[in-house]
This record gives sequence, structure tokens and C-alpha cells, in this order.
Amino acid sequence: MDHSDSVVQLLDSNGSFANDSQYISTLSDSELINFYRDMVLVRALDEQATALQRQGELGLWAPLLGQEAAQIGSARAIQKQDFAFSTYREHGVAWCRGVDPVDMLSFWRGTKHQGWDANQYRSYGYQIIIGAHALHATGYAMGACLAGNNGTGDAEKDQAVMAYFGDGAMSEGDVNEAFVFAASYQAPVVFFCQNNQWAISEPTRRQSRVPLARRAAGFGIPGIRVDGNDVIACYEVTRQALDRARSGQGPTLIEAITYRMGAHTTSDDPTKYQIFSDVELWRERDPIERLKVYLRAKGSLNRELESEISDEAAILSERMRDECRKLPDPNPLSMFDHVYSQTDSNINEQRREVETILSRSQDN
Repeated sequence: MDHSDSVVQLLDSNGSFANDSQYISTLSDSELINFYRDMVLVRALDEQATALQRQGELGLWAPLLGQEAAQIGSARAIQKQDFAFSTYREHGVAWCRGVDPVDMLSFWRGTKHQGWDANQYRSYGYQIIIGAHALHATGYAMGACLAGNNGTGDAEKDQAVMAYFGDGAMSEGDVNEAFVFAASYQAPVVFFCQNNQWAISEPTRRQSRVPLARRAAGFGIPGIRVDGNDVIACYEVTRQALDRARSGQGPTLIEAITYRMGAHTTSDDPTKYQIFSDVELWRERDPIERLKVYLRAKGSLNRELESEISDEAAILSERMRDECRKLPDPNPLSMFDHVYSQTDSNINEQRREVETILSRSQDN
């Protein structure tokens, strides 16, 4: 079934289950409870980080409010051996890969160039250059093929790669070049576009006259549209695309249709361009509330469990507040570490200049 125009949905905005001929939920009630927990905690993480920025503890923050289902559903489909390449907004993906929220804060506080070891968590996070990492992800996927880690039939060895970006990145040359290479070499990469309707203040409708997923056909890549506020559908669509990639069947483009309920970053004022009625409409499609209604109706989620998860979110928020302020300031000379793999005379000269400046300031 071609989903390049139709939208895959397994849980509607009222919290009622929907059927799809191609995508059938494989998730147990306990797994769905875990998805609910993930989304609640990631929203708390996001809200606390936004508050920390407003209080002057972070230099900047990119909120994910409203996009929890797209990130949690897709990221929970990634297997241990896979690798994820993210933008600056995928805090939910980092959460699913096991990254501590305080490590996420260190980047935005300016105490580290990167908050975590990408090899340890199989996740390269917080790419600031729009769309550039789509090429990095494609190159990594091509490398997996060359290393013999794709299409072997070994479920623990075969790798796939996830590349996350937004609708704005679909207008970047790097992303389109990544599509060319991925299709040409049948690279095992899944391009996951969170269409949150806004590239900063530019609406998606001004960037593309057709659904973004339909662009995939021009590169010879399957394109799928999914309800980005439906965590179940996001999981199942991504799971199938990743399974396809691992088995050697090449790339897929997924367009998850969602809405950015917050600002582009904390330096942005979305009330200047977003339409109030649109915001209210999407507020009614809240991904967490949708899953909550469904689980309550099934009897899988009761108020006691809701309260436990809410308490866990409060504890997480408090820990983030406390530990963020304790993050140590970096040694200024650390900016010269890991610039190049080998010694460079220009870098060494710059390091000496900074050493001199620091020495003079200490003497004074």
C-alpha cells in the first residue's frame, strides 16, 4: 500500500484504535505503558530545560513540546547495534538511547562541545548545521555495508541508521544529496522527517507544493507519511523501515506529521507567526493525552500508576535543576582538543596565544 499521500494512523486523536492494512501494532500493554512513561518524562525534561534557560542557566534550548510521540515511537524501534544521527531538538531520541538528561544540558550550558560519547550511546546528537548530518548518516550506512554489517540475516549484526531532521531541512541541498547517495548505494538509512509545520517562521506549505514524503519517489526511495502524534504508528512504521534497511533493501523516507507547540528555540517568539486557532487544534491532538485515554479505556493505566510516573517526572526535574548548576566550567584550553586527529601548527600557535592571555589574567 502506498502511503506517500495517505497518513498511517493506528491511534486517532480521540484515543481510539484505528486499523491499517499494512501496519499492525505488535506492542504489548506493558510496552505502551513504557511509551507513556517515556513521553511524560521527556516532556518534563523539556519543560525543565526551558525553565533553566529562562533563569539564565542555559545559553539556549530547542523545545520539543508536541513532538514526543514522533521521537519516542521512532527511537524505540532502533536496535542496539543501529546508529542515530539527530538535530538539536531530538532530546527524546537521546533519552531512548540512554543519555542522561544532565549530559544533554551540558551542551546548552556551554560546558562541553558534545554532551555524550557518540560511540557509547550509538547516537550522534545535537547537530546544529541544518541537514548536514543526513550526509553523515548516509556515509555511516554505506560504511556498514562495506564492513559486511548489513543484509547478512544476522539479527544482532545487521545495522541500520536513523537520520532525524525537520521539514525545513528538506529544502537543504545536503539532505537531497544524501537521498541521491542513499538510493544509489542502497544504503541502510531511514530518513525521519518531523514535519512540525514550521522551519523557524517559514510554513511547510511555502517550501513544498506536495507532501514531503512524495519527494522520495524522485530518488527511487519509498516515502511514507505517518501521524507524528500517534506513538504507536510512529513505532510500527519506523520498525518496518529499519527492518527493511537491515535486510539490505535500502533507504526509506518517513514524514511524521506533527506540530511544534513551543518556540523554535528559546530565542524565538512563535506568537509572531503561528496562528492561534492552529495551535489550539493541535493542542487537542496532544500525543500524551491520546495514549493516556487509550490506556485508561483498556484498564492498563490507573490513577495510581499515573501518579507514580508524575512523581518520577518531578524527581527528574529536581535533579536536572540541581545538577545543571553543578556542571563544572571547562578549561578554556580544551577548545583546542580534538580539532584535528594529528598535530597542527596553526592550532598549536593559537593554543600558545590563549595560554599567554590566561597567564596574564592570573598574574593580575
